[in-house]
Amino acid sequence: MTTLNITIDADASDAPYEQVRTQISEQARSGALPVGYRLPTVRGLAERLGLAANTVAKAYRALEADGVIETRGRNGTFVAASGDAAQREAAAAAAVYAARVRRLGLSREAAVGVVGDAVRAAYEGGGGGEG
Repeated sequence: MTTLNITIDADASDAPYEQVRTQISEQARSGALPVGYRLPTVRGLAERLGLAANTVAKAYRALEADGVIETRGRNGTFVAASGDAAQREAAAAAAVYAARVRRLGLSREAAVGVVGDAVRAAYEGGGGGEG
């Protein structure tokens, strides 16, 4: 049986909504939460985690904007078939970046180095973006 596993770390530097967003996103993208998996209601998950409903709602809105989940009105909120959507969005962002740095006159090596630095910073908690 598939279950959503979320742990909120009160001492973490990330806000609780970001912890919820990140954990659901990672579980959906890894396949731990399959496409079509029905997520708990905002209120239900908030109660389970000891969070305000607005906190969970903010996470769900961000996940929906990222294409990770989809809300089907009264039917609930489900994991979307979004792996490809995330790849397409990343490729589009990369194409815009590549065109811009070429216009700025950066070498290919310098452009790749800047991306590497930004990705490291984002994944190591040093900022540099949303994710």
